[in-house]
Amino acid sequence: QVQLDESGGGLVQAGGSLYLSCTASGSIGSIIAMGWHRQAPGKERELVATVTRGGNRNYADSMKGRLTISRDSALNTVYLRMDSLKPEDTAVYYCNVLGYSGTVPYVYWGQGTQVTVSS
Repeated sequence: QVQLDESGGGLVQAGGSLYLSCTASGSIGSIIAMGWHRQAPGKERELVATVTRGGNRNYADSMKGRLTISRDSALNTVYLRMDSLKPEDTAVYYCNVLGYSGTVPYVYWGQGTQVTVSS
C-alpha cells in the first residue's frame, strides 16, 4: 500500500497563487511518475500536471503557462505551483502516483484537496 499526504489547497482570489504538495509513503518501491488531476462539480476528472522520474513534465493545455510542477525524489514528494488562478480552476485536486512495487505496477490516488478561486 502507498499513502499520499496532500496539502496546500484553500481559498484564493482570482489572480492569486497556490502551492500544493503531496508526499508518498509506504510500500513505494520504484516511482515512475507523480502528478495532479482535478475534478470540478459535475465534470470528469482531468489531468493538471505530471512529472516523471526522468523529469519529463506534462501540463494541461487549459493551464499551461500558469503551472509549475516539480519533484523531490529523495522525499517522494511532488509540488505544484499554480499562478494566475481563475474561478474556473475551482475543483478538488487529487495527487496520484504511478510506480512498481517489486514487479507489480500500481496507481494510487490521494483523498483530494479543495481549491476554491473566488472572483
